[in-house]
Amino acid sequence: MNKKLIAILAIAFTICLLAVAGCTDATSGTCPAPTAPVVSAVQPHPAVSFNATPVKYAQVNGISLGYREFGAGEPLLMVEGFGATIDTWNQTFIGILATKYHVYTYDHRGMGYSGDNNATPTIAQYADDAAGLMTALGYDSMHVYGVSMGSTVSQQLVISHPERVRKLVLDSVTYSIRIPETKRLLLTIEAAGVDPNQTAGVHQEAQANLAWNGSYAGLSGIQKDVMLVVGTDDVMTPEAVTVQMAGQINGSWLVRFKGLPHVGSQYAPVEYGENGLAFLGTNESAPWGT
Repeated sequence: MNKKLIAILAIAFTICLLAVAGCTDATSGTCPAPTAPVVSAVQPHPAVSFNATPVKYAQVNGISLGYREFGAGEPLLMVEGFGATIDTWNQTFIGILATKYHVYTYDHRGMGYSGDNNATPTIAQYADDAAGLMTALGYDSMHVYGVSMGSTVSQQLVISHPERVRKLVLDSVTYSIRIPETKRLLLTIEAAGVDPNQTAGVHQEAQANLAWNGSYAGLSGIQKDVMLVVGTDDVMTPEAVTVQMAGQINGSWLVRFKGLPHVGSQYAPVEYGENGLAFLGTNESAPWGT
């Protein structure tokens, strides 16, 4: 096992411990008392306010996309999941990422604050929208963080427009919704696609996902720094699928959060946020030691 892999596993193991473990002593079952008084101020984790952050609009591919921006630094585009909007993100999770990066959240066409037209909804179209939004915001490329359906769109983005992506995070991810492991996800999307109580935007997202041919053939050609993130209790995009994908993407990071479900940033925003910062801030071109 090379030292880069050891370092990655150490990071993942530490994060998992932070997410699920308490402090116990092997003999007493309680935390041992410190040998000296420790005085430290509790630092609250930063959280942005969606209500206090105005929605802005960019013209992309003939439609208006609604977006918000937070923080400063290198640009980071957050690609949301199925049925989600920019109001759905966890505010602490976004706030932590915004301590180091200029974070942009946006709504897919037909969702939330974004407009729509009569174009047939496809995953490729959503990826083209993401690339077009970068241009509209004045960037040639961005770091990209995709979650659930957003990780599907992000895969298509890096395959179709590799020059647009700096580093890539694929969170709660699958390379296809039509494999045995993702049967529950497929059934959920099929049901949403015909549910009269869902919006037209959700119906369109369902249509795009059901028509998607998957990305497996393109994974080995991804030449970017990629981190895959999964909760071990994810029943929509299970851990085994993420592990399989990591094996196809050369040099990728794999981080598993013990006991967390699909889109774990909603349940452990601090751990997920700090994990994102650790990956994005690591200089992979530097030597890892001998």
